[in-house]
Amino acid sequence: MSPAPDLPASEAGAAAELARLAAEIAHHNMLYHSQDAPELSDAAFDALVHRNAAIEAAYPHLVRPDSPSLKIGAAPAAHLAKVAHARAMMSLDNGFSDDDIAEFVARVRRFLSLADDAEVALTAEPKIDGLSCSLRYEGGRLVQALTRGDGTVGEDVTANARTIADIPAMLQGNAPNAFEVRGEVYMAKADFALLNARLLAEAETPDKARQFANPRNAAAGSLRQKDANVTASRPLRFLAHGWGEVNAVPGDTQLSVMAAIAGFGLPVSDRLVRVETVAAALAQYRAIEAARAALPFDIDGVVYKVDRLDWQARLGAVAKAPRWAIAHKFPAERAQTILERIDIQVGRTGKLTPVARLSPVTVGGVVVTNATLHNGDEIARLNVWPGDQVVVQRAGDVIPQIAENLSRDEARGAWPFPAHCPECGSDAVREEGEVDIRCTGGLICPAQRVERLRHFASRAAMDIDGLGATSVEAFFRDGLLHAPADIFRLREKRDALVARERWAETSVDNLLGAIEDKRTPDPARFLFALGIRHVGAVTARDLAKAFKTVDAVADVATRAAGDASAMAELTAVDGIGPVVARALVDFFREEHNRAAWADLLSEVTPAPFASTVRPSAISGKAVVFTGTLETLSRDEAKAQAEALGARVAGSVSARTDLIVAGPGAGSKLKKAAELGIAIIDEAGWRAIVSAAG
Repeated sequence: MSPAPDLPASEAGAAAELARLAAEIAHHNMLYHSQDAPELSDAAFDALVHRNAAIEAAYPHLVRPDSPSLKIGAAPAAHLAKVAHARAMMSLDNGFSDDDIAEFVARVRRFLSLADDAEVALTAEPKIDGLSCSLRYEGGRLVQALTRGDGTVGEDVTANARTIADIPAMLQGNAPNAFEVRGEVYMAKADFALLNARLLAEAETPDKARQFANPRNAAAGSLRQKDANVTASRPLRFLAHGWGEVNAVPGDTQLSVMAAIAGFGLPVSDRLVRVETVAAALAQYRAIEAARAALPFDIDGVVYKVDRLDWQARLGAVAKAPRWAIAHKFPAERAQTILERIDIQVGRTGKLTPVARLSPVTVGGVVVTNATLHNGDEIARLNVWPGDQVVVQRAGDVIPQIAENLSRDEARGAWPFPAHCPECGSDAVREEGEVDIRCTGGLICPAQRVERLRHFASRAAMDIDGLGATSVEAFFRDGLLHAPADIFRLREKRDALVARERWAETSVDNLLGAIEDKRTPDPARFLFALGIRHVGAVTARDLAKAFKTVDAVADVATRAAGDASAMAELTAVDGIGPVVARALVDFFREEHNRAAWADLLSEVTPAPFASTVRPSAISGKAVVFTGTLETLSRDEAKAQAEALGARVAGSVSARTDLIVAGPGAGSKLKKAAELGIAIIDEAGWRAIVSAAG
């Protein structure tokens, strides 16, 4: 098996950890087997089991009566009748590496006293991820269906099992008089997707829809219903993989008995094969893993069983698992599937993010249909195109991503990343030194509108009292706002506003009054409110101060697209470098933005820049605020600094003149001390402001 983890150094520590593991594993077993609501991925659960086994191997005298190594599954649910199995339904030991499988075969040889080179033929078949079920036939007729339960006692689901089309009421051919067929009740991936879609459509509202996390949970929850009519409405299937009590075994090998079961009319895996060497077993494992994405159902590994039944009988079982079988699990949190197409999503800040649309596959207990491709560089690195077979993993057990492309073909080149925004058609540009491509249609792009509107009305921008983020989103959703200019037309929709829930005439009139007060905005706030990339509050003030009016800023940015002298004029402004200049050019070059700009200026008239700078000891100096300010907000502190003629910077450099440090100041304060920059506290800052009058 996989390498043992570091073990407790003392018996007391080992005993305490075994007690904790027993309780924790029992809890998760109950969630998985009885409540169909697992909290852990298979890999995380397996890690707990391995830890328990490793400690028990080192301290065998500490094995607890309630040890997970002695138990199978979990107790049956209370709402279903409990029935004892005629023959225990055991679980399987797991292997996670090629060495684990080689060691399994070596153990079989040692137990049977076989020569090291003696052939040990195995069967290999996919390990389907469903709910274990035992079907008892007497005289060829189905008389009972039980879930695994705790392996000794299961739940009676006979009435529900009769509704599954794959489970025949009568066996075909000359079946033994008493015969228990064992297998998995499962739900195909396509059927699972349709079921969740149906549950969503039938719900009163989307938030009330009871949907399943994965096909295994869907199958378990559907089979274990109180009402068989509910089970009948669910697309359940069955696949046989073995047998329990039988009065006459119809064969002398695993393969021949499974062939007989198929002849009786029960579904058996079409990928069940006989392999004669470890190398052949591992080759079949690789083949099944490669075909995993194309299989109609979820699997989480391959099961090997000793083929000869007389050897199975001699090998017997340990506490909860047969010695003659092992499950070779797939690597944790990874799966293969097909990349069906690549869609481009536009974020609220204009970033174009490629999203892989995948054939559904279960990764870490969750059905994955989408995965991030991050950016154009990542697409080129993976060389992915629609139709490729890919390996998907869940980064940090949360965000699915493509880890590998199994269909890589360098000759075809990179998938062409779009040059225009798929939402609004505006140019999509990649800034120098950046990996992200962004839409330049900030004011009109549907994907960005809500975020742009929120920013436009925010306190740091236009500061429209009463028009917060929640109201902006609600107004946009209901068609009252689409572009910034629409804010100044809300007066025409007063009646609609008054009629809204939780709004009244007074609150509406207060909002409309606040909007009217902003029809002659400060030019720096107006420029910042546009949300132009890299144009923050300080940069907007630098632009307003240099060009005096917003029209002049628009004019120079428009000319700079093809005029070197205009570009030089723009970059000559203190604080405006090539990156900011290019962002301004991109914004005003876009036709959609110019139209939205003109529409906005038909409603507002930004005032010319008027310097309100008061002479002070920090005029012309660069100030950095760091840590927590306790008596004023960061925005207020910045405004005070700018009013005193200072420039507020976000980082510390050799050009920084003063640091204002509050509690919690960290690396900036340390760097300032190393550079010998003057440092004052908040009280010292208030003294500077007061001295300026």
